[in-house]
Amino acid sequence: MADTYGYIRVSSRDQNEERQTAGIAAAKARGVRFGRTPAPLPDNFHQVYQQWKSGKITGLTAAKTCGMPISTFRYRAKIYENAKL
Repeated sequence: MADTYGYIRVSSRDQNEERQTAGIAAAKARGVRFGRTPAPLPDNFHQVYQQWKSGKITGLTAAKTCGMPISTFRYRAKIYENAKL
C-alpha cells in the first residue's frame, strides 16, 4: 500500500514539472522576460567607463564613482561594450 502512495506522489510531481516546463516555454515564445529588470545606468557611466577603459582610473574607483559593486560595474561594462559594437 505504501508503494502505491509513493508512486502517486512521484507521478504527480513529474506531471507538475512537465506542466511548468511547458508553461515557461509558452511564455518565452510569447516574449515574456523572466527576472528583475536591470536598474538604469547612472548618468556618469559613459564618462567613467571611458576613463576606466583608457586606464586613467581603476575598476574599483570606477565602480565607486558609479555607486555600484565592482562585479556589477564589470558586468554592465561588458554589456555596454557589446552594445556599442
